[in-house]
Amino acid sequence: MNVIFFAIVAIAFVFAAFHQLTGDVAPDGTTPVEGLSRAVIDSAGGAVELAIGLIGVMTLFLGLMKIAEAGGLLTVLSRLIRPLMVRLFPDVPPEHPAMGAMILNMSANALGLGNAATPFGIRAMQELDRLNSERGTATNAMALFLAINTSSLTLLPTGVIALRAAAGSADPAGILPTTLFATMGSTIVGITAAKLYQRFSSPNPPAQSSAAVGQDPEGAAGDIETQQLYDDAGSAYPGWVSLTALVMLAAMIPLMIVYGDIVAPWIIPSLVMGFLAFGLAKGVRVYEVFVEGAKEGFQVAVRIIPYLVAILVAVGMFRASGALGAMVGTLGRWTSLVGLPAEALPMALLRPLSGSGAYGVLASIINDPLIGPDSYTGYLVSTLQGSTETTFYVLAVYFGAVSVRRVRHTLAAALTADVAGVMFAVLACTMFLR
Repeated sequence: MNVIFFAIVAIAFVFAAFHQLTGDVAPDGTTPVEGLSRAVIDSAGGAVELAIGLIGVMTLFLGLMKIAEAGGLLTVLSRLIRPLMVRLFPDVPPEHPAMGAMILNMSANALGLGNAATPFGIRAMQELDRLNSERGTATNAMALFLAINTSSLTLLPTGVIALRAAAGSADPAGILPTTLFATMGSTIVGITAAKLYQRFSSPNPPAQSSAAVGQDPEGAAGDIETQQLYDDAGSAYPGWVSLTALVMLAAMIPLMIVYGDIVAPWIIPSLVMGFLAFGLAKGVRVYEVFVEGAKEGFQVAVRIIPYLVAILVAVGMFRASGALGAMVGTLGRWTSLVGLPAEALPMALLRPLSGSGAYGVLASIINDPLIGPDSYTGYLVSTLQGSTETTFYVLAVYFGAVSVRRVRHTLAAALTADVAGVMFAVLACTMFLR
């Protein structure tokens, strides 16, 4: 991200300096360097204003998600997907702690609970490493687990919905069908790629006997409540229940295409009512828990201000210098043929490298008066943010937690899922919006 940030600013500076030295002047008499200076100040102020506008919506959604988490929605999802997980990971014993940790990680990711997903993911990698007879080398199970993580199966992209609402979208939750379509497609491709590439990769380290893999104190859950989560994730609903849920999830896509205009206004009020009702039914003290989650939302919104300032200033300089216009003019005629506007290219390229950087680019695009959150480009970049993951960050954190250096086919499978995510996002937005 350091190189990307510097490169954007440097290109903008050089581009503006070149036009300044050649005597170019804007129609209003502003010189290129004056315009660049104004863009720096305006973009920095706009980043803070955006973050302030984001605080209210972010606190709302994280408060609601806290209620769902306290009510055990993670456990419900875990039990639904466990039959599928057992078949996807034949090298992992069904009752091994790694299985429960992976299920909880994926369930948290599906709900947009990134803060909860990461600890579960690290725990899953630690448990998978206990089955690994060749420490420092990724196993097939590790590669598949991270391919699924980077494809980011997402049911509720709360952060993107909040940002779209702050940008003045008339339908902030309108990306739900496009995100669901794109993330399902990228996940299927990621799983397929991991299974295919492992045949051509170096040999898979043989798993240790599950009987030989003990639960040492370092691998303990840390508290009784967390351990209960892992225990609950180890059980499953009957297979027909999981199959029914999967069919219903797939059926949501064509239903949203046909009845999207009717359903869209109901989505946000239904989410609020549904999470509160779920919490009450589970005995959650909804007001206190909501406030607790809202506090976290406030802290998240404030914490992203420095990232937004950095990226929005860089993008503002890039646009004001004319470099963005040159890129759009050069690439736009080619990428637009496949439904990918050149304005969305920075988002597609940056998303696998930096989550905060991509978030800033998303904010910059949907707050651009010439684009907006409800245009085709606005929907596309919102879908890209909600349906893909920061690949290199995920690999660095999860493999770093278990000191894996030989990643084998993991990176190839993850990047394949990233490319598929972009393609399915374009396809989804083209089908739903054009």
